[in-house]
Amino acid sequence: MFWKFDLNTASHLEALLDQEDVSLSQLLEEDDVLQECKAQNRRLLLFLCKDQSMQELVRLITTEPPTGVEETKHPNIACELLTCDVGLINDKLGNEEPLLESLYSFLEQPPPLNPLLASFFSKTIGNLIARKTEQVLNFLRRKEGFLSLVLKHIDTSAMMDVLLRLISCVEPPPLRLDTLTWLNEEKLAQRLIELIHPERDEERQSNASQTLCDIIRLSRDQANQLQELSQPDPLLTVLESQTSVEQLLQNMFSGERTESCIVNGIQVLLTLLEIRRPGFERSYLVNSSILLAIEPHLKHFHQLLLEPPKKSPVLTSLGMLEDPLGNTRLHVARLVASLLYTSSSSHAVVAQELCRLNTMDLLLDLFFKYTWNNFLHLQVELCVAAILRPCAHEMRLQPILSSQDKSQQSSEEGPQELSGALTTTRSTLDQPENSAHNLLMSHVSL
Repeated sequence: MFWKFDLNTASHLEALLDQEDVSLSQLLEEDDVLQECKAQNRRLLLFLCKDQSMQELVRLITTEPPTGVEETKHPNIACELLTCDVGLINDKLGNEEPLLESLYSFLEQPPPLNPLLASFFSKTIGNLIARKTEQVLNFLRRKEGFLSLVLKHIDTSAMMDVLLRLISCVEPPPLRLDTLTWLNEEKLAQRLIELIHPERDEERQSNASQTLCDIIRLSRDQANQLQELSQPDPLLTVLESQTSVEQLLQNMFSGERTESCIVNGIQVLLTLLEIRRPGFERSYLVNSSILLAIEPHLKHFHQLLLEPPKKSPVLTSLGMLEDPLGNTRLHVARLVASLLYTSSSSHAVVAQELCRLNTMDLLLDLFFKYTWNNFLHLQVELCVAAILRPCAHEMRLQPILSSQDKSQQSSEEGPQELSGALTTTRSTLDQPENSAHNLLMSHVSL
């Protein structure tokens, strides 16, 4: 029965290809057309790679169907055929500039884009970036407004994937560095930061924030894997600079302070402050310029804990909550916890400002006010744990001697040895990291 079914199916597709006037739409109606394409059916591939067929496939994934027609089967199959990683199709689509122009024309449509078609476009252009890298990159670099068009449609999540493909799917490493340099010259990082602004719509802010976070993580991961490259990642260098962080913070606190802008901005800051990612053994050393840029704005974050954006009362299982904690205050708590865990010589500056503002006191007040908010409790617990944990320098030191130990050691060692040991201990405890720890410890103990 199986062999009979298989032969009949194959013969039906072959019978269609035998017809001189067979159309692409007829082939797309066949259930096994995608399977036969992946199986390298020669006659089918030759038909699909005809100029007329390829133009029709591209048209299906980039053009809205006529009004009132809800046709998704053919565009979906067309996308699968174009991205099934068959050499003949990749070569045809990647080497023919008219086909690339037809594909690129999708970006030139006025917003908003059809989300389904945008996903087809993103998948197709992403496959070409990975398989026909040089040809596609040369084509895109000749388009002066390419990045402007992508950012214009960034409220469609598929456009994020296009940018991330350019960063993560370009090989070999020298070509990837060349691509990153081009994106940096086009000021991709700065333009994404500009989109995190109270005047922008929430979807645009959210996607811009997520793109920046993904760029930071991808760049750091690839920098670890490709340590033989002497040149740093230009995009990561810009994003970790004090100027970029200051610009992000200025956007967050300019004009009306909206929850969307604050939360999305903090998401980027949290990513910049990550010292270790799950599944990665290596820790990152946080650039001190990030902390220096954040420190002057700690008073603004503290004020958000006092006066967050207005929230409507929320009905909970315990009754009506008139003053909800809100996502803004929760993210500020996450930021404070991350700052306290960040090990840097600039840590003392951040710690001093947090103590001056009494931010920990305020977080502890919120801890007891919102007794059922486990998310807040976790962040406050992390803050306290970060303060109580010994610094790396203290962990390498012997504990300060008790009076009994001192007398015992003084009898065994000469006064010069004991004096030298105590001097070393004092000088090490006076280092910025340890002074920050001591300052926070004394503040929490009050």
